[in-house]
Order: sequence, then structure tokens, then C-alpha cells
Amino acid sequence: MGSIPALPSVPTVKSSLAPEPRDRPAAGPGKQNNGAAAAPRVGSSLSAAGGSAGVSDMAKKKIVTGDAGYILEDVPHFSDYLPNLPTYSNPLQDNPSYSVVKQYFVHVDDTVPQKVVVHKDSPRGVHFRRAGPRQRVYFEADDVQACIVTCGGLCPGLNTVIREIVCGLYHMYGVKRVLGINGGYRGFYARNTVPLDPKIVNDIHKRGGTILGTSRGGHDTKKIVDSIQDRGINQVYIIGGDGTQRGASLIFEEVRRRGLKVAVAGIPKTIDNDIPVIDKSFGFDTAVEEAQRAINAAHVEAESVENGIGLVKLMGRNSGFIAMYATLASRDVDCCLIPESPFYLEGAGGLFEYIEKRLKENGHMVIVIAEGAGQELMSQSNQSLDNGKDASGNKLFQDVGLWISQKIKDHFSQRGKMGITLKYIDPTYMIRAIPSIASDNVYCTLLAQSCVHGTMAGYTGFTSGLVNGRQTYIPFYRITEKQNNVVITDRMWARLLSSTNQPSFWSPKDVIEDKREEEPPTELLDDRSCCAENDLVGLGKGTG
Repeated sequence: MGSIPALPSVPTVKSSLAPEPRDRPAAGPGKQNNGAAAAPRVGSSLSAAGGSAGVSDMAKKKIVTGDAGYILEDVPHFSDYLPNLPTYSNPLQDNPSYSVVKQYFVHVDDTVPQKVVVHKDSPRGVHFRRAGPRQRVYFEADDVQACIVTCGGLCPGLNTVIREIVCGLYHMYGVKRVLGINGGYRGFYARNTVPLDPKIVNDIHKRGGTILGTSRGGHDTKKIVDSIQDRGINQVYIIGGDGTQRGASLIFEEVRRRGLKVAVAGIPKTIDNDIPVIDKSFGFDTAVEEAQRAINAAHVEAESVENGIGLVKLMGRNSGFIAMYATLASRDVDCCLIPESPFYLEGAGGLFEYIEKRLKENGHMVIVIAEGAGQELMSQSNQSLDNGKDASGNKLFQDVGLWISQKIKDHFSQRGKMGITLKYIDPTYMIRAIPSIASDNVYCTLLAQSCVHGTMAGYTGFTSGLVNGRQTYIPFYRITEKQNNVVITDRMWARLLSSTNQPSFWSPKDVIEDKREEEPPTELLDDRSCCAENDLVGLGKGTG
């Protein structure tokens, strides 16, 4: 099966009810609470048998409103469609490792604001449920059969996430049965599973790639849920990008339609950092760090010869965050080209003119280009070429690095006034395949443990992510509704232009639109502008 279809757009359901479910008072270790019925919840209501509700009913957003413009975009919970389930005391309260923690459990009303830069009269705005352990859990350890699957392209940190899910389930909640699904989504119905335990995954974080294997496409909701049901799986951890998370959302909807007690949790993965809402995606810091080696090599090559040009292609199909942050971190780059910022080659203010000017001034030059930059220019010169799509439905791009290298060589060769030596470096697959660095390892641990806490507490149909420095549970639709892009009217892009001294390359005929929605002065600022001024390395968003 090819690309995952987008979920239909549906009306938002609003209510002034308080967030549910509330943690019930602890009843002592192991004691069940069978008698308390779940309180009314916000959003669509489905019977345990699934009924005949359509997709649009099931996809309704679960919104809670409060005073002063407070909005909680909540995530689904078992009690939405499986009332009167038994709950149990969280075993963490008896865990020696957590004995030093002042407060074992996240408060029931803890939420995290999406935007933190406000004016004094601003509404409180959109919030997400804070991640972490709850006082009551909906699974006993011996009843849990969990599975983990990795989908899409490789990314540093995949093995770390796998390791920490397994170790988190085992050491924090006593869960012994965890399966790894081989080969992505199609592995649910076409491949064997592999048992996972802390001994098996102990050292995998030191290796790149994923021990479970991965693939694109292969999503068949019915077959996957049939396999989940047949294997007795009741916790599903899905690691992948926006297409994978759309697939996870469809799996959750089918699970809910069938009335199964199966928690479905997603861990967002994209090396490009193009997933919205969250501060950054795991693997991004590693990619920026590793990109420095390629840029340093290009700089050495360029400055070692007369009129040397070092050209580095980095990842970034639709979002140029890796190229932008690697350029800012390096300070050796003279020009950075990304998909969000159009450029042109010929004429006044064009790329060729800037290259010639830079070579006359410095005698060498380093250019960094994201893989998705310049695709329109390439299409114009190769109008008959149609590259098609990959198994995930992503458009296959032409190699902009090779193309622009040849264009630069041809330009200076035809002019005959200045001989150049150009070296092209493409480290993209090397970067994807390396182990994650320390900061990404820590982030992967937080993501994995947050998902484990959420599923044990009965939450489902969510992804875990960092929002303004806090781990949160985010509804699937917020992760898949759009992509995170560099905003070239933000100050972060201005910082880059100041660092490289490159022109904006805005042609007079181009109409550059500010991608941020204009808001009244009393409204919250855009989430792409809420990062701290000095957050250059840690976060992958533009700053205001």
C-alpha cells in the first residue's frame, strides 16, 4: 500500500468540562478500583463495540476550555469508549529508584502552554496535557503484551528509543513481554517478531540504524489491527515521521471502533525537524553536529586552492533547519540555500554574481544547500523529467547538489575570466546512519519513558513531544496537520544572513509572503517565535 491518506477535517468539539480522567485516590498497592464509573469526557463518544460511527465522528477533536481563554487540546483515553475499567496503583510508588522523587506523579491538572511569549492581557491559549506517571494505571504488568515498530527513513536515536521503551516498561512497571515488529508496518502481517528485553537491547544505543529494520509504505489498517488482536497485543509504540503518525492515527481509530483495550502511542521521528508543535525532533542535534564534519572538510578543500568552492548538500526536503543550524554553528559557510528561501542563478543579485564577488574577496567559498532547495529551478530546466514518488508517497527529488555543481562549473567555464575548483560533498546517508549524540540520547529517553507512562495510564491515540521544554501528550492531528518550516521573515534567518553576508536572493518578481499568521497585539505570539534568544543549538525552530 502506498501513502497514508490524511484524516478528514471535522468540526471541533468544545466543552467547559474539566480534563478527565482524574487520578483517583491511591487504594494501596495492587488494589483494584472496579466501582467508579468514568466521568463524562469531552469529544466523540463511541460504544465499546464500536457501533456504526463514521470516521468523521471518531476523528473529532477533544477540546476542553477554561477561564481566561484557556484551551486544552486533550488526547484520547480508554475511559472515552471503555467505561468502568479497573485501575491499579502505580508500581512506581514502590520503586526504589523513585524514592528520592519529591512528587511521584504528575498532577491531574498539569498542562503545558503551546506559546509562552504573551502580553499582559493575552488569553491563556492552547495547552497540551503534561506527560509523566499517573497515580492510577490501567494495566497490570503480567497482562501487558507490548510491541514496537519503526517506520520510514533512518534517523540517529532510533535504537535509543527502542531501548528506553523496553527498559522503561521492564524496570518501571515490571512488564516482561515486549515484541519488536520487523520491517515497518508491513511487518505486522508479513514478517516475524523478535522478543525484546533489557539484555537484548542493552547496547543498541551505541549503534546507528534500527535493530528492528524499517520500510516505507506497507500500511494496511485492517491487517495491522487484525494482527494486533490475534497476537494479544495491548500496547503499540510506533516510531516514525508524519506519514507514519497518520498511519498510527488510523490504527488507533480502528482499535477504538472495535472497542479494544489497546493503547496506541507515537514517537515522532524526522531528522529534518519538520514536525510541528514540538520544540525539536530526536536526531536533529546529531545531524547538525555531524554536518559540521562535512562543512569543515569542504572549507579545507576550498581554501587549499585558488578560487576553491566547497559545496555540501544536507538533508531537508521541505524544511531547511539542518542546513540553517549547521551554517550558524560552523561560521565557515558563505552561502546557505534552503527550500523556504527561493533563489535564482543569473543576473544582478543572483547566486552566480555572489559567488564571483565572494571569490574575488576571499579566494575561496563554502556553500551549503538543503536537498529540497532549488527544485523549481531544476524542474524548469528538465521539464520532461518526472521522478515519481516513493512508497510513502513522498515526491522523489532530483539531486540538487550535482545539478548546481554543474551549473556553477558551466557558468565560470563559459565566462572564461575566472577558473574555479569545485568539490562536492554529500554526507546525507552517513549522517542518517550514525549513533545519536549525548543530547539526543537524553531526549530519546524522555520521549520513550513519557510514552510508557502515558499508555500505562490509559492514554491512547497520542504522540509524545517536547513543548517549551516540557514533555507533553499531543493529539495525532496536531502532528500531521502541517509541516514545520523555517520562517525566512524571522530573526533566526536574519542571523544566518548576517553570519554569511549572503544576499536574500529575492527577485523583484517574487512575492514573499510571511508564513506567520498576523495576530492582534494582545494575542499570543506565533509558536515559531517563542524560543529563547540564545537557543541556537538545542532547538530546531525559528525564533521571534
